[in-house]
Amino acid sequence: VTKINFSLPTRLYGQATQYTVLKIYNSLGEEVRTLVNQSLAAGMYEYEFNAESLASGTYFYRLESGEFSMTKRFVLLK
Repeated sequence: VTKINFSLPTRLYGQATQYTVLKIYNSLGEEVRTLVNQSLAAGMYEYEFNAESLASGTYFYRLESGEFSMTKRFVLLK
């Protein structure tokens, strides 16, 4: 289990909330889990990711909110 933290700035692009998606992908680019898929207000967020059913390896998480997106890599060791 790990936690993914992120923050959404106040009134991003003039809007009070932003449609936000946080997904986990394996090294082949296949989606393995969706952690967030909803509109979120500005603020700090923490989501728990339980990888109990996944094999060891390299994974990526992608955060998209409004026009912003970022992808980070992490390694799962069991």
